Amino acid sequence: MLTSLTAGLATCLSLIVAIGAQNAYVLRQGVRRAHVGAVVAVCLVSDAVLILAGVAGMGTVVTRTDWLMETVRWLGVAFLVGYALTSLGRARHPGALAADDEVVHREAAHAAATAPAGAGVATGPVTTGTVTTEIVTATESRRSVVLRAVALTWLNPHVYLDTVLLLGTIAATHAATAGTGADGRWWFGAGAVLASAVWFSGLGFGARLLAPLLARPRAWQVLEVLVAATMLLVAARLALG
Repeated sequence: MLTSLTAGLATCLSLIVAIGAQNAYVLRQGVRRAHVGAVVAVCLVSDAVLILAGVAGMGTVVTRTDWLMETVRWLGVAFLVGYALTSLGRARHPGALAADDEVVHREAAHAAATAPAGAGVATGPVTTGTVTTEIVTATESRRSVVLRAVALTWLNPHVYLDTVLLLGTIAATHAATAGTGADGRWWFGAGAVLASAVWFSGLGFGARLLAPLLARPRAWQVLEVLVAATMLLVAARLALG
């Protein structure tokens, strides 16, 4: 049991701890502190569904539906190229990327400075005169962010090959343990799901530690260019693969 669980955790980490379109997007949202919980939840649920499908033996279905994989591949290429161009467009105007953060901190500091002695400062909306600023850095709607996360996850054929086919194949080697009747496949799958949860939670919620490094517009510009380059690289691999 413990051996299969550990093997699943280590194998899954070896596959997902790499620079990819999904990780780049989670990192970007984590740094911006914009709908991080929703993005992480999409990645976790999607990975869990795909991993468990692989453990259940859906790998054979994936290998026999070439037309479906081909469709997903080109939809993924189109989406990744489009998102890369959007990131490059944002990189041309880096000041706008940090504008929300600067306004938030300026309004919060003003509220704290003008609050009566001993009074607490709310962490929700900050109102100064006729200006009300939400203490969030997100300018994109939750719906659009979630849809991008879904697309980056499900329109990448490599996700199916890694989670459904590869993890499913390895899980099959942890079949019922002789003498115990315990099915090691599901313990392997549980370890893989745990690895996914640890990785995406750490990446999304830990990315805020990079915020001090991204205090200047130039740093945001570099981040957007790196995200765009990652998207284009993955798109090229999909198109040529």
